[in-house]
Amino acid sequence: MKTAFVFPGQGAQYIGMASDYLQKEENLKAILNDFDKAHNINLATVMAEGPEEILKQTSYTQPAILFHSVAALNAFQTKSNLKPDFVAGHSLGEFSALVAAGMISLADALHLVHKRGAFMIKANADVPFGMSAIIGLEADQVIQICRQASVVGLVEAVNFNTPMQTVISGTEEGVLRAGELARMSGAKRVIPLVVGGPFHTPLIVKASEWLMEEMQKVEFKDIEIPVISNVTAAPVTSGKEERELLAKQIVSPVLWSQSVQFMIDQGVTRFIEFGPQKVLSGMIRNINRDAEVFSIDKYEDIDAVVSVTN
Repeated sequence: MKTAFVFPGQGAQYIGMASDYLQKEENLKAILNDFDKAHNINLATVMAEGPEEILKQTSYTQPAILFHSVAALNAFQTKSNLKPDFVAGHSLGEFSALVAAGMISLADALHLVHKRGAFMIKANADVPFGMSAIIGLEADQVIQICRQASVVGLVEAVNFNTPMQTVISGTEEGVLRAGELARMSGAKRVIPLVVGGPFHTPLIVKASEWLMEEMQKVEFKDIEIPVISNVTAAPVTSGKEERELLAKQIVSPVLWSQSVQFMIDQGVTRFIEFGPQKVLSGMIRNINRDAEVFSIDKYEDIDAVVSVTN
């Protein structure tokens, strides 16, 4: 039986996240304190107590979710010897996957995603933007709708979450027009998303360039356990190649549905999600109902997953 470890992206955060892991792991607390000192922020306090409006800021959200995800993985690995055949993450979650595979350290990953979050906001300071989830239309339909709507402003299909759930991103006018066209085409729901920028579009191309400069300062090791790239939905083991793909990822669609299907085609039948909430687990079940899917958010989730996966 082949297993994949998967890690969520932005949007899964909540106040109190990772608190149970921090109570049990002094080394994690030390890494988080070092991160706070190095970046002159108080992520530990914001994760524990809020306020929510600060936790929702991208430069806080991204390291918070990564930290929680890796903490859950580390705690699981103290009780289980299970090794993944693949690792994958949704957008931001790809960095968590790289820590899991040993390509980058947790400390380096926290630094990079904090910078990534800040760059993604800074890169689009002037253009009114939007993102929406389109539920109930096939991906090809959404792509065509975005082409039609682009006459009023750039809009692209950027997150292929499941065969019937696609997120669009771009200018405010383009996203609104695409939403109207989607409803006219029979979409079940069009859900506006509260985000800090037009993520995964060319509107934030500067963020891609800035992140690449920052990543050049960090060692990316070659790995044995392949990570599935969001950009290509294909396995990567080269640190150099993955660094380049992560820079592209900021302005490229997240091929999540395709990534999950690739892993299934390679024989993966079991997925374990590490991180806040259980967002990816629901997506994976919608991609393939036969897949075994488990989730570890809180420390109390671990024993049940260990008992059925060992």
